[in-house]
Amino acid sequence: MEEDRDALVEKIEDLLSRKQYAPLRDLLLPLEAADIAALCGELGEKVPLVFRLLPKELAAEVFVELDSDQQELLIQSFSNTELKEVLDELYLDDTVDIVEEMPANVVKRILRHSDPEMRKSINEILKYPDDSTGSIMTTEFVDLKETMTVEDALKRIRRTGPDKETINICYVIDEQRHLIGVLSIRTLLLAEEDDVIGDIMERNFICVQTLDDQESTARALSKYDFLALPVVDTETRLVGIVTVDDAMDVLQEEVTEDIEKMAAILPSDKPYLKTGVWETWKARTPWLLVLMLSATFTGIILTHFESALMSCAILTSFVPMLSGTGGNSGTQASTAVIRALSLGEVHFSDVLRVLWKEFRVALSCGVCLAAANFVKMLLVDRWLLQNPAVTPMVALVVCITLVGTVLCAKLVGCSLPLLAEKIGFDPAVMASPFISTIVDSISLLIYFQVASLILGV
Repeated sequence: MEEDRDALVEKIEDLLSRKQYAPLRDLLLPLEAADIAALCGELGEKVPLVFRLLPKELAAEVFVELDSDQQELLIQSFSNTELKEVLDELYLDDTVDIVEEMPANVVKRILRHSDPEMRKSINEILKYPDDSTGSIMTTEFVDLKETMTVEDALKRIRRTGPDKETINICYVIDEQRHLIGVLSIRTLLLAEEDDVIGDIMERNFICVQTLDDQESTARALSKYDFLALPVVDTETRLVGIVTVDDAMDVLQEEVTEDIEKMAAILPSDKPYLKTGVWETWKARTPWLLVLMLSATFTGIILTHFESALMSCAILTSFVPMLSGTGGNSGTQASTAVIRALSLGEVHFSDVLRVLWKEFRVALSCGVCLAAANFVKMLLVDRWLLQNPAVTPMVALVVCITLVGTVLCAKLVGCSLPLLAEKIGFDPAVMASPFISTIVDSISLLIYFQVASLILGV
């Protein structure tokens, strides 16, 4: 696939260099908008020339798929007429997304060439908080009255539908624009022409509010397999809809943000290759500093038990294995709980059930690992490698510590994300690096306490 794209880019550049615009247009027309946008990403400053070869509707679809840098380049190269033509073809929510990404001078130009109704709608959506449902909704939907007949409704859809983002679902409102029902186009087409909308509409419907979190709205769309969800204000007046394509964008952004937080990186909304070294440094250094300073507790514990290490030096060689196993165990538990929290499968009220489950899992895993490690230490370390310092008692100390470390790691790993959500933090922050640092300190304390009890060091 990558080779095909490279060959296509070379062909496009060749046609551009020879000014063979008609063959180039014929080459691009069969492609999907997303594929054309991907090709434009390889063409640099030649994008405006390629863009002007596309029909208006396809050009608008490609424009939405481009990244913000290429969109800005195109807007700067557009004449006022070209800019208005593109804006007229865009759906409102796509225009809002573009406005949010552009510099102030570009935004002013976009708003200046938008018609008054679109400009008003853009400003209304922009006033909602960034993470709210209102910020991702579109006001381009089909609304009907319950007193209409099916014939009247179909006439209205034919008249207004071409400018709407979706007509698969229509929304029934009263005189005060309160949402009172929903109706699928399938129901409309199968009904008799003289049937009344109020008699065939679905009165049991799911809707969201403008100030609801956009991630919860996106998950509701996924949960119920809807193509769109109606958005109402605090007085249940219909103000917009959220479509499935916008929900997918939200979920992708949220997943990316969670992954970055789990890796102890401050979230960024830029692609990896377009994020500068300075920005990457700023995103990673703060957490690295915090983790480095918190790791000093491990050093303090090692210093405190220095005499124990000197009297039984073989204990030192098993510290990395214990720390690594503890970190991995904690990461397993935290990742599972963070995912369950993000999907709404568990809540803080389930903390005791989660702890009980992870306790049993940890005990099973710990005993299994300890048994395997006991055999390994005696067969490999003592017999094959002929290390007499690895005695059965030393193996016992390491294995008991291993059980305790896995137990503590999994309990810490599952409880911290739940606690973070309860106090209002993002659970993803309580992930691998943070938990590993805590577990390292706990495992060392367990290790030396067990060693002092069994070996008397």
